[in-house]
Amino acid sequence: MTHTLLSSPLQGFTDFRFRNTFHKYFGGIDTFYAPYIRLNGKLEIKSNYEIDILPKNNKSLTVIPQIMTNSADEFIFVAKYIQQFGYNELNWNLGCPYPMVTNKGMGSGLICDSTKIDHILDRVHSETNIIVSMKMRMGYENNEEILYTFPILDKYPLKNIAIHARIGKQLYEGGVDLEGFQRCLENTAHKIYYNGDITSFSRFQEMKELFPSIDHWMIGRGLISDPFLPFMIKNESAEYPEDRFELFSKFHDTLLSEFEQKLSGEKHLIMKMLQYWEYFATSFSDPQFIIRKIRKSKSLRAYDDNVKNILEYEKANVY
Repeated sequence: MTHTLLSSPLQGFTDFRFRNTFHKYFGGIDTFYAPYIRLNGKLEIKSNYEIDILPKNNKSLTVIPQIMTNSADEFIFVAKYIQQFGYNELNWNLGCPYPMVTNKGMGSGLICDSTKIDHILDRVHSETNIIVSMKMRMGYENNEEILYTFPILDKYPLKNIAIHARIGKQLYEGGVDLEGFQRCLENTAHKIYYNGDITSFSRFQEMKELFPSIDHWMIGRGLISDPFLPFMIKNESAEYPEDRFELFSKFHDTLLSEFEQKLSGEKHLIMKMLQYWEYFATSFSDPQFIIRKIRKSKSLRAYDDNVKNILEYEKANVY
C-alpha cells in the first residue's frame, strides 16, 4: 500500500518559511496543512495569514488552508477568500485542545455541539462550492463525543476526516487512544486519516499494522522533532542518511536565515529558534543539555557556536 504523508499544522511552527525549508532539504510530505486562520468575529484577514498562504510563498508545495471558527459566516467568508488564490479546499479545525480556544466553543470544544456543526456545514455546502475536510480530536471531555457527530458529518460530502487519537482535555499528555480510534473507523463512511504520536519509524510501523486500512498519515510534532522521519517512512527504513548532520545543519541555517529576515533583534531570533530546538533536541543524545546550551546563547554568534558544537558532538558520538 502506498502511504500518503501529511504535515499537521502547528501554530507558530509550520508556516511557509518552515514548509519550504523542510521540503527543500528533506521532502517526504505530500501535503502541508497551513496553520489555522482565525477571525475572532471580524470578517477581516490578518496580513500574516495572507502571507502564509500566498501562492508565491508556496510555489513547490501542495498546501491546504485551515480555519478555526464556530461561525458559518466566518467559514463562508474565508472559503471565498482563499478561492481567489486558487485554493479549492478548506480544512476545518475541530482538534485544537487549548483552553483559550475550547472555552470559546471552537476547536475540540465544538465537537460536543453537533447541532452547530450541522448548521455550519449546511450553510457552507449550500452557499459555496468549497471542498471541506476536517481535522478533529475524538472529543473534548470524552472519546464518545465524536461518535455523536458522525451521523451529522455523514450527511455531507467531506473530503476526509483527520482524527487525532486523543481528547481535547488531554492536551498532548498521556498516550493516544487506539481503541477509540478504531471505533471511529467503524462508525463513519468517511475517509479517515490517522494523526497522533507518529514520532519514529518504529512507531509508524506499529500504527500501520494496527490500522491496515489507513493510507493517509498526518505527522505533527514528530515532523519537527525528527525532520528525517517522512524520508524514513517513504523509504521503509529506520536508517538516517550518511550526511545526516550536514543536511540538518543546512536545514537549520536556512531556517535561521528565513526568520532573520522576519524578526528584529538577535534576542527575538534566538528565542524563535529555541522553540524549534525544544523539538529538535528530542532526536539527539542529550536533549536537556542541548536546551541548556541554546538558552545560554546571549548573542547570535554564541548561538551559532553552540549549534556548531552540538552537531559536531553528535556526529562524533553517533558514527
